[in-house]
Amino acid sequence: MRPEKQLLLEEVKQQIDKHGSFVIMRYSSLNANKANKFRRDVAKMGGGMEVIRKRLLVKAADAAGIKLDLDALDGHIALVFGGNDALETTKFVFKYGEDNDKAVEVIGGQVDGRLYNAADIKKLSQLPSLNDMRAQFLGTLAAPMAETLGVMDALVSSVVYCLANKAEQK
Repeated sequence: MRPEKQLLLEEVKQQIDKHGSFVIMRYSSLNANKANKFRRDVAKMGGGMEVIRKRLLVKAADAAGIKLDLDALDGHIALVFGGNDALETTKFVFKYGEDNDKAVEVIGGQVDGRLYNAADIKKLSQLPSLNDMRAQFLGTLAAPMAETLGVMDALVSSVVYCLANKAEQK
């Protein structure tokens, strides 16, 4: 392998190891301006995008301990590395594809060390965000306390209403 390709292979392997999560996407009809905007938007989320040759991707993935099928990778391929929140980055890729006439299409990826196909990645992208899940969990914990407080408040106020009614009757 030529030194340039070996250097690129090492760089992609380091990115895979660093981020741990990535989305493999196929792109078409993505002009330079749209591609640059896409890269900037992914970078804002802490991720990155790397356009790579398929054979080099398979070799870099093998070096990182990931088995990819070269036959499943057709068309122009790019890796989108998960940033601060891999699911948010994945959601962004799907939304970008829908908003731009299927200019990008997810064909697989890895999230938290596990390899997924396109259908599974789509399901993961439809999950609520981490902050939404935290809010739902806290709401679940707070609901019984709020109901208990409501019952106690009703008991106290019912006693007050009874006393007020009794005072009005006299």
